[in-house]
Amino acid sequence: MPSIVGRRLVRLGTVVSTMDEVEALARAGEPEGIVVVADEQTAGRGRSGRRWSAPTGSSLLCSILLRPPVPPDRLAVLPLVVGVAAAEAIDAVAGVACRLKWPNDVWIDGRKVAGVLVTARTGAAGLEHSVVGVGINVNVPPTEVIDGATSLLTATGHLHDRERLLTVLLERLGTGYQAFVVAGGRPDLRAWRSRGALVDERVTITVGDDHRHGTFRGVDDDGALLLEVDDRRVERVVAGELTRGPVRRADG
Repeated sequence: MPSIVGRRLVRLGTVVSTMDEVEALARAGEPEGIVVVADEQTAGRGRSGRRWSAPTGSSLLCSILLRPPVPPDRLAVLPLVVGVAAAEAIDAVAGVACRLKWPNDVWIDGRKVAGVLVTARTGAAGLEHSVVGVGINVNVPPTEVIDGATSLLTATGHLHDRERLLTVLLERLGTGYQAFVVAGGRPDLRAWRSRGALVDERVTITVGDDHRHGTFRGVDDDGALLLEVDDRRVERVVAGELTRGPVRRADG
């Protein structure tokens, strides 16, 4: 079955956000599968309201419109599916091994090379559409990479073809999305688990001002993080910021 992802491709120069562009198309009734790609974003979005910025033409910046026929609560798994697709595409094009940091970052050697953001719009009938944003630092020079991040250029020492990376990303995402839909939003997560970063390490989950400490034991079939706390009780965490080791309080 041909993949719906990438059925139509819109290429733009500078935009505020590719996710905003796709959201407007979605509200106008655009069928799923359209992809908007830009050379530059002036206000690209990351998790928790963070901005995603990169020098013009240095990164792969794209958003995809999806209309999966699944209940809204199954979308929690979708960032993991997209993360696997991004990691597989990077592996194939750049030849570097990627790990996945829950819930939606792609790492090379412990540094963020790509991020995923999934938003959703619901109505009386349930899920109306979802917008998937992917940003990959491709040819960002080492001097332009922010702390804690990296790029394919930085990691490998040479430039990479953004068009080839886009093609492979959409192929892998198409396969993953089809499996997600066929499974009713309950896909096999073994591919994510095989790449999971920080598994079996001491971590901190931060939600607002609350810090929860424990050992990361992977994810369940719903995509929730499994945190083993000190009494060996395992808690499910559906949202939060994952960091390695203990985090000191600001007043500590």
